[in-house]
Amino acid sequence: MALPAIAWLGLFMIVPCLIVFAYAFLTRGLYGGVEYTLTSENFARVFDPLYAKIFLTSVRIAGLATLFAILIAYPAAYAICLAPKRMQPILLFFAVLPFWSNYLIRTYAWIVLLNREGLINNLLRWLGYDGEPLSLLYSEGAVIVGLVYNYLPFVILAIYSSLSRLNGDLIEASRDLGAGRVRTFLRVTLPLTMPGVAAGGVFIFVLSIGNFVTPALLGGGRFQMIGNLVYDQFLTANDWPFGAALGMVLIAVMIGLLLLQARASARFSGETAEAKHG
Repeated sequence: MALPAIAWLGLFMIVPCLIVFAYAFLTRGLYGGVEYTLTSENFARVFDPLYAKIFLTSVRIAGLATLFAILIAYPAAYAICLAPKRMQPILLFFAVLPFWSNYLIRTYAWIVLLNREGLINNLLRWLGYDGEPLSLLYSEGAVIVGLVYNYLPFVILAIYSSLSRLNGDLIEASRDLGAGRVRTFLRVTLPLTMPGVAAGGVFIFVLSIGNFVTPALLGGGRFQMIGNLVYDQFLTANDWPFGAALGMVLIAVMIGLLLLQARASARFSGETAEAKHG
């Protein structure tokens, strides 16, 4: 039964990754294209200070997007869990409602909101602000806002999943032992829901660090992330081997983060099971 799914995954995911991996060890032709001469120079170029700076910029932006998404998603997921059972599906529906529209449309909507003649600046004028319009668009902050908005539902769902499985008896026992709401949350609820927080955080970080659409539209090309650099190498510079090397390094980082998250989640589950049996 699983054979068609495995074949589909192998044909459209594993095989393309192997092709990209092979391209990373080839040489760029004089006028673009690929020469079938083996070299490891492409991977050495990845760690050039120029490209390393772009990679670190991508890590910083993705990290900030992850942090802000978690800070917004946790209270939202917590509020959904505290709502009556009959209301929770409706609230989850509204949380994922933005996914009903295309990613590009959602990103362009922020251009309408953030530009100098956009809704935010017009609202400020209506409230009495008479200074220069705020330059909100084409900035690092705009990119972070776009990433958080587009991927926030994933984080809400991941945290909600952990919160909904939380044993209410543990919270009640904590309260019976004299712990207040804040202490119960910090010592019981938050630690037990960290797998959901980690899953949502890794998810948005992995998607953000390789994103090239949001930086291109909301960043206006004023700075690059690693996804934009890979895009440019393939479609502008025609340096497919170097673009492939950049892509493989990015994939390696993503796989490493996913493996760490899976290992931490499995370890947490094991410790929880031992505590129950102990």
